[in-house]
Amino acid sequence: MWRLTWHLALIIGAYYVVPLGEDQPGWLRALRTAAVLAGIALVARSVAREVRRDSAGERSGLTTFGLALVTVTGVVLFALADYSVASWREGEFAGLETRTDGLYFAVSTLATVGFGDVHAQGQLARGLVLAQMVFNLVVVASAAALLARRFREDQARRRAR
Repeated sequence: MWRLTWHLALIIGAYYVVPLGEDQPGWLRALRTAAVLAGIALVARSVAREVRRDSAGERSGLTTFGLALVTVTGVVLFALADYSVASWREGEFAGLETRTDGLYFAVSTLATVGFGDVHAQGQLARGLVLAQMVFNLVVVASAAALLARRFREDQARRRAR
């Protein structure tokens, strides 16, 4: 459990230190955007591969720990995308001004609570949030179901010993 907590802290810490200055050149923004998109695609691919393996009765891929980390990484990458859009294009998000706001918005979108204090206003932000909702419904929900099943199986194995 401590290992998972430590790694989650590292992922969230990295989110807070990625440089996003407004004075950076456009090529750097494009590179960062490509990296975030590639990261999200890698998360989706990793979860899809695990679901396929699991449905085939295999369990040789990601560990439960790895699957949890991959899923959280996807949410943090969307938080970074949300904050980046809010920073680079004024008026796209209402109430999203800090990295904490970005993380808060990504998690509240994932949890489908949507308090309304932070919300997408512009078309780019709405498109991003739409992609985020689809990611949450398909990728995160699949990962959560798989994680729950693996935790139950691990518990059953421990009890059987």
